[in-house]
Amino acid sequence: MKQIKRNASLIAASAVLLGLTLPVTASADTVTAAAEPLTWTKCQGPGLDPRQQCATVDVPMDYSDPDSRTIQIAISRIPSEKPSDRRGALLLIPGGPGGDSLADPSGKGQKLPQRVRDAYDLIGFAPRGMAPSTAVDCELDPADLSMTKRLPWPGPDGSVTENMATARRTAEACVRNGGELLRHISTANEARDLDRVRAALGEEKISAWGVSYGTYVGAVYSQLFPHRTDRVVLDSNNNPDPTRVTRNWLAAFEVGVEDNFPEFAKWAARADNPDRLARTAADVRPLFLRLADRLDRKPLPWPGANPPQLDGNALRQTMLTSLYDPDDYPALAKTIRAALKGTVPPAPEAPPESVLQNVAAVGVGTICNDVDWPDSAAHYQKGVDESRAEYPLTAGMPRGPMVCAAWPFQPKEPAVRVTGRGPSNILLVQNERDVATPLSGALKLRRALGDRAVMVTVNSTGHDAYLANGNACGDRTVSRFLATGERPDRDTYCA
Repeated sequence: MKQIKRNASLIAASAVLLGLTLPVTASADTVTAAAEPLTWTKCQGPGLDPRQQCATVDVPMDYSDPDSRTIQIAISRIPSEKPSDRRGALLLIPGGPGGDSLADPSGKGQKLPQRVRDAYDLIGFAPRGMAPSTAVDCELDPADLSMTKRLPWPGPDGSVTENMATARRTAEACVRNGGELLRHISTANEARDLDRVRAALGEEKISAWGVSYGTYVGAVYSQLFPHRTDRVVLDSNNNPDPTRVTRNWLAAFEVGVEDNFPEFAKWAARADNPDRLARTAADVRPLFLRLADRLDRKPLPWPGANPPQLDGNALRQTMLTSLYDPDDYPALAKTIRAALKGTVPPAPEAPPESVLQNVAAVGVGTICNDVDWPDSAAHYQKGVDESRAEYPLTAGMPRGPMVCAAWPFQPKEPAVRVTGRGPSNILLVQNERDVATPLSGALKLRRALGDRAVMVTVNSTGHDAYLANGNACGDRTVSRFLATGERPDRDTYCA
C-alpha cells in the first residue's frame, strides 16, 4: 500500500450509483486503437526537473460502457536521456491506494542508474480520482481525517463500537458527496486506465516499476494485459488473494510490526544512541506496552495534532509509521522519551486538508469497490479480541472494521485473480523485514505468479526495497533487469 507514512491513505468511504453491472472482462484488444496525439506542456509544481512534461489522457469513467462520460488521467514524463539507447517507457506505479507518481520522474526516477534512464522515458501519473486527474472528495469531518480514525484502532478496552460509528459516518459522507466517479474507482479500472496511457504514448508494450499497493496494480495489469508488458518490477509486494484484497493488507500489519519491532528495539538499546530507551533490547517492548497502556488511561494534551492528544493509539500509530523506514526510528524514540516524562514532542506537520480529503476518498473507493467486507460488528470484535491477545503491539487494529464495513454497495465486479498465465518477465524484490508488506504476504504473490516471476529477497529492514531501504545486491539485480532484461535463473537471496 503506498506507504501509509507517505500519504496516509488507507481509509474512508465512497459511492453514488446503486445498480448491478456485469463484470468487465477487459483485454488489451479493447484499447489498441490509435490514440489521439498527446499535448505535452511544462509541469506545474515546485522542485520539478525542468525536463519534466505533463499531459492528460481521456479514459471512460465506466469501462462497461466505454461510450459514456470520460474522465482525465494526468500523466508526466522525462524522456530517455539517450534516444539511441531508448527501449520504451517505464511506468512508475505509486503506492496507496491514494498515492500518485506525477513528480516521480523528477524524484525517485532520477535515482535510477544512467543506463536505465537512457533506456526509458520515465512516466508518472495520478490515478483516477486523484488530483490533478478528475478528482473525488467525500467532504469528511476534519476529525475523521486523523490516522487513528482512518485506521481502525479500537477503544482502550478493545471495543470496535466507535470504529463502526466512524465507518458509518464516513460511508454516509462519501455516498452523499463523492459523486458518480467514486463508484468506478478500483484497482482493475486503474489497470485499464494504464493501458489507455500505454496506447496514448504509442507503445506496443510498456515496462513498470510498481511499489507497495503499486505491486498489486502491476500484477493486475500483467493479468489483464499480459502481452502488453515488457519488463515489470514489483517492489514491496502485497498478498493478491482476490477474496480479501485490502483486508489482507490491513491484517498484515500485525505480522509486519512483529517482524520489524525487534530491529527498532536493538537500535533503541544501543549504548551510543542519544535517543536510547533501555539498557537492553528485551526491555524496549515492555516499556512501549506499559506506556501505551498508561496513555490509554490518561492521554497527554498534544496541541496541533489531530486529535489534539497523545493517547495509546496515537503512540501506536507513531510506532507503525516510524517502522516504515529505520531513518524514522528517532521520531518514535523521541515521542516515547517525551511521553515518559509527561510531555509531548511537536505535533507532526500534516498535509493540507484538501490533499487528505482527496487521498481519503480515493482510498475508500478502491478498498470498498475492490472486494466486499463483512458488515457485522461481532465479526470484527472477535477478530480484534484474538489479535489483541496474540499481537499486543498493534492492539487489534489490523482486524478492525474500516469504512467498507458500512459500505452500502456491492463491488461491480469480482477482484482480479492473479495467475501464472503470461510471459515470464516479472521480477519481485522484497525486504525481509517490511512492516507494511511483510515477506509472508509477498511470498503469496510470488506463488500466484508461478513461472512468470523470479523473486529477490533482500536482507534489509523497512518498506520499499529498490533504491530505498534495500541493499546494494538487490539494487544491482533490479537495475540489471531493467537495463538488460537479465534476471536471476531462480529465486535468490541478497545478504
